[in-house]
Amino acid sequence: MSDLERFLAQPIGQLRERFLTRGRPVPDGLLEALEQDERRAARELARAIRARREKNRSEGQRLRNLLRFEVELWEAGHLHVAGVDEAGMAPLAGPVVAAAVILPRSYRLRGIDDSKVLDAETRERMAAELKRDAVGWAVGVAEVEEIDRLNIYHAGLLALRRALLGLCPSPSFVLVDARRIPECPVPQRGIVHGDALSLTIAAASIIAKTTRDAHMADLDTRYPGYGFAAHKGYPTPQHETALRTLGACPIHRRSFAPVRQALGLDPIQELLFEAPPVPPEPSGP
Repeated sequence: MSDLERFLAQPIGQLRERFLTRGRPVPDGLLEALEQDERRAARELARAIRARREKNRSEGQRLRNLLRFEVELWEAGHLHVAGVDEAGMAPLAGPVVAAAVILPRSYRLRGIDDSKVLDAETRERMAAELKRDAVGWAVGVAEVEEIDRLNIYHAGLLALRRALLGLCPSPSFVLVDARRIPECPVPQRGIVHGDALSLTIAAASIIAKTTRDAHMADLDTRYPGYGFAAHKGYPTPQHETALRTLGACPIHRRSFAPVRQALGLDPIQELLFEAPPVPPEPSGP
């Protein structure tokens, strides 16, 4: 009996476990044989294997597209290309957290994307993998006092610069989501929607988001009642209700209008500092 015949003699459930669940290579000729099999379950297994192959091809193409900026820089001789992004520009409370990451050349992580489109469990898993696999990574923080003193736009730039300067090894080129870092020690390129277009920036967005989320969960234990662990400081209805009921706590941003209103202060606009508009962020975790 040939190897192909031995496989076809096995129960379909066993073949499904081997080739779909465990992802073992499909022997030559088996897929075609399954498609011609009289058993309906065999034909369904063949369709599932082909669908998985197509999905893998599509994901491979997507990841290649996400690396197009990095590949151009690698081929130009930049061994250490860093991606930088921040999280926490829109919340009413808590710091801005930025991350910088250098990934190995041609690194691919299946499913990676802008942190805002991933669920919390996937972000946590990917953040752990990225930190494990990265050539180097670092975070930078701008605290609430700095946000109120500088304004949110410039505080975000400060966090980005701190993350970049914390990297070891130092990068030779930096990709930034939509902005340019002041006094950047190496060449940089701002990419609009970079967290959705560059794999390295997407990696930084995931590390920044998960780092800030964990910090806000810690702050929830220090300032109970506001729901920081749930909404991470964003202006959700739950947060705004708590703000009106409890008033502002030390980690609320006094330069933001809803917080000033809760304190009974005169309204001000955060962009009186001639800063460009802040891109919108999601209203929840």
